Amino acid sequence: MNLRHLRAFTAIVELGGFARAAARVNLSQPALSRQIRVLEADLGVRLFDRVGRRARLTPEGEDLLRRARRLIVEADSLGERARSLKTGESGILRIGATPQVIENLLCGFLPHYLRRHPGVEVELVEDGGARLPERLERGDVQLACMSAGDTRFEGRLLAPMHAMAVLGEGHRLARKAIVEIAALAEERLLVLRAEFASRAWFDAACEIAHIRPRVLLQSAAPSTIIALAATGYGIAIVPSNARFPQSGVRVRPLVHRGESIGRWAIVAWHPGRFLPTYAKHFAAELVAHARHTYPGRELTRRAPPLRRPREPA
Repeated sequence: MNLRHLRAFTAIVELGGFARAAARVNLSQPALSRQIRVLEADLGVRLFDRVGRRARLTPEGEDLLRRARRLIVEADSLGERARSLKTGESGILRIGATPQVIENLLCGFLPHYLRRHPGVEVELVEDGGARLPERLERGDVQLACMSAGDTRFEGRLLAPMHAMAVLGEGHRLARKAIVEIAALAEERLLVLRAEFASRAWFDAACEIAHIRPRVLLQSAAPSTIIALAATGYGIAIVPSNARFPQSGVRVRPLVHRGESIGRWAIVAWHPGRFLPTYAKHFAAELVAHARHTYPGRELTRRAPPLRRPREPA
């Protein structure tokens, strides 16, 4: 069985069609179709049902997709291990992170890391915090900056992430040092979509506090709901690692009965896969960097400390 054919198969699924996948694997569309036909012949099953120009996975294709991804990850891991054993300090490192972490943590860290490790090529994979664990499980990334608590992975603690309420300067709650979630029961709220891990913290806290939030907008961009909060349109609920303007809003930690709402962030990896030396160095250096400077540090000084979990490593 040819690994190139398996890569072509997974690329078609991930990119939603033959045309986009052909561009990724540097083939013409007819050549890609021939590879899939050869793979189907090797496997003895049809992988796609073709309806016009669209291709949908067959039930057999759905089942074999997971195994194909696993084989590709294992093959990549074997190659990375060989390169690491040879040099220990060169290769491609794929990092999964949210837009906020990329903007407010990695942007300050990467230039220094790359100067110290010129042989490492860092590829960033941006996604919502709720989806990063699955990317790590599939092998899309070697490291992920995500919320602690998933027992499938090992990792190192980075920093606490608090849920924050962003209010217009004239809002009655802006005078408080912290905001109790019960005080939001009748307020107009601006929240992030479900792919953000912080949305899950907020929803869980509302359920515990027995309040039904009055949500006006669910957004994919923290900056959008923060800007709306500045106009007085509503209260934005965002994680403390978002970027906040210097004026126009008041940013307050959100608590439930005096306890902070949030999670610690970790840099995580899959314990069942080989982790190159340069990936271990990246994780250790990022932890050291975050210890001294992490997003939201000043804004959360007055917040009750989040319980520090045991490191999953």
